[in-house]
Amino acid sequence: MSRALRRPKQLALPLQNSWGGKRAGAGRKRAPGSRPRVPHRPREAHRAAHPVHATMRARWGLPPFREQALFGAIRNALREASRSPVLGGAFRVVHFSVQRDHLHLIVEAHDASCLARGMQGLGVRVARAVNRVLDTTGSVFADRFHARELRTPREVRNALVYVLMNFKKHERALGRALDAFSSAAWFDGFRDVPATGPPPNVDPGVDRPVVPARTWLASSGWRRRGLLSVAERPITP
Repeated sequence: MSRALRRPKQLALPLQNSWGGKRAGAGRKRAPGSRPRVPHRPREAHRAAHPVHATMRARWGLPPFREQALFGAIRNALREASRSPVLGGAFRVVHFSVQRDHLHLIVEAHDASCLARGMQGLGVRVARAVNRVLDTTGSVFADRFHARELRTPREVRNALVYVLMNFKKHERALGRALDAFSSAAWFDGFRDVPATGPPPNVDPGVDRPVVPARTWLASSGWRRRGLLSVAERPITP
């Protein structure tokens, strides 16, 4: 007579609490003085009709981007990004400002894929340009770019002030000046004439580094909220 098979008994395994899970001090350490990293969450859907305010932050330890040699190289990289044959005009830089350790951009893209590819290509161009000037290699930007969709005329106008006048957050004495390290010299949306004249480092022979906006919001829609004044200061978007 055969014996009935017994069901094997499940043994309890003690769990080790010293590995895995969220722990204080765990994860990649940030460089001194660096900002919190951009969360790696899925990006929101992008509509071609919406311009995008994008920010790219440099890694810690690089010289200021507003040095003349670095700025010239970055400006050329921004110009070439909009003319890249890879995307065939599906990604465009329409406004920018170069700050000490970051770039503010207003860009347009046909869809989310073109936005991602365009910003990735722009990051590569800028990194190569900066490394060429510094005679170095390696990463230039600390993290992925931050992007914010601009869906209304008011949002676009606020972003224009924030981007073109961003230097006034750091140099408050320059009340009615235009930022020489931005695309302000090519912007036709000011309602008053700058008291200081055109930016001093813009040579008349310099090719236009931005392209005209094609979206209604960035080309004309924002004007419904009023033209910009050179005396305006940025507000947090």
